Amino acid sequence: MSDAAPIGLPALEVDLARQLDLIGYTIAGGGGPDWTRPVATSGDPVHDVVIVGGGQSGLAAAFGLKRERVSNILVIDENPAGYEGPWETYARMITLRTPKELNPIDFGVPALTYRAWWEAQHGAAGWAAVDKIARGDWMAYLRWYRRVLDLPVRNDTKLDLIEPLEGGIHRLHLVGGTHLHARKVVLATGIQGGGEWFTPPMVRDALPRHLYAHTSEPVDYAAMQGKRIGILGGGASAFDNANFALTAGVGEAHVFIRRKKLPRINPIRFMERVGFTGRYPALDDAAKYAVMHSFLGHNQPPTNDTFTRAAAWPGFRLHLGAPWLSVTEKDGQAEVVTPDGAFTFDFLVLSTGLVSDPGLRPELRLVADGIARWSDRFTPEEGQGNALIDAHPYLGEGFELLPRGPEHTAALHGLFAFNYAALVSLGLSASALSGLKTALPRLVKGVTDQLFLDDREALVADLLAYDEAEFLGEWPPAERDAA
Repeated sequence: MSDAAPIGLPALEVDLARQLDLIGYTIAGGGGPDWTRPVATSGDPVHDVVIVGGGQSGLAAAFGLKRERVSNILVIDENPAGYEGPWETYARMITLRTPKELNPIDFGVPALTYRAWWEAQHGAAGWAAVDKIARGDWMAYLRWYRRVLDLPVRNDTKLDLIEPLEGGIHRLHLVGGTHLHARKVVLATGIQGGGEWFTPPMVRDALPRHLYAHTSEPVDYAAMQGKRIGILGGGASAFDNANFALTAGVGEAHVFIRRKKLPRINPIRFMERVGFTGRYPALDDAAKYAVMHSFLGHNQPPTNDTFTRAAAWPGFRLHLGAPWLSVTEKDGQAEVVTPDGAFTFDFLVLSTGLVSDPGLRPELRLVADGIARWSDRFTPEEGQGNALIDAHPYLGEGFELLPRGPEHTAALHGLFAFNYAALVSLGLSASALSGLKTALPRLVKGVTDQLFLDDREALVADLLAYDEAEFLGEWPPAERDAA
């Protein structure tokens, strides 16, 4: 297809069905009959797996499980259909930051790749003209991915609480008073799903809520025509928001960076180049700690095109070496004091990242105290500690949450953190496109291995008792006996 004109999505979908059939997968039947055993509790059916989050990670995890003949699954997402994940909610970059050649969620099926989807509509020349994938196009691809694979997603469904029950079952309490049951729960909850977005107390404690927002929140920039906004932070999202705001008609967007120089190094590019994304889990804890200490010390810089667009606006201002020393409300506006003086803004935007800590997740409030953190399992050399790393959960090889002590084992069994909280234990994986290609098979293996081992006694007993004849030949042949 790479040398041909656009064939259209219907033709691609025919090709996809053929490719899936060639690897033993059908849209209706998945990878074949399920091998897991039906389970019920109090008369209610129990899902083998419930995936929380219907974005790219959750959808791909569902496809991966169905390929392994685990189809008694459900994906739930709190957003309306087609608005899962950040791409049409709070993400404001024009393009993705990752190279277009990455194939993160296709599991090696050529017709399921983004490139195949794009070329079916725009041809090979259209693909060659793409520098980076447009944010809206990526979301359109995810909607198509969900549709053509017929993945079981329930939208407008928000998880409130995970309650461990007897027998390795979890009751999932949903907002609105209903519930689900699952043997395994995969938290595919994205970049914020392992903790919470960070709002500096100097802002939170000083200003009324209508004067500021985190970059992860909805912001009505169109209502700020001609106004001045101040943006705190030097990472990529700060420049994404500055460009987005100025495009929407904001008069001035001031970006304040604590450092005296713009961040220039993006370690993700090195990790992609040398296979760090896939091989990181093989490192020992000391090496992982050192790598992540360095990684977290780098703000992800803006892409060159994003910075160029933002800087070209007459209303763009950049303040280097300008940490916010204090923030106060003054005459209905926000006054920010920096080493360079005081600035008054109509609105503040915080590009201040997030904190990963399972204790911050409301859905984990019954089990959070029993989840092992890095501070429980590894002690760095004196003077090398990093509180951000220490608060991350210490995960098993398949993204499973591990217990602080044996008394917590039963409650945590079956819970998997396939979100940004996996960063320290398993590297760029669950919420980074760069790592999904290798992380997804690891997750699927972790979940299916647990399901198998949970039922091992029954499965082994059935194997030992198995007596279904496959070979039906006889000797001597019946016709010779008759002669």
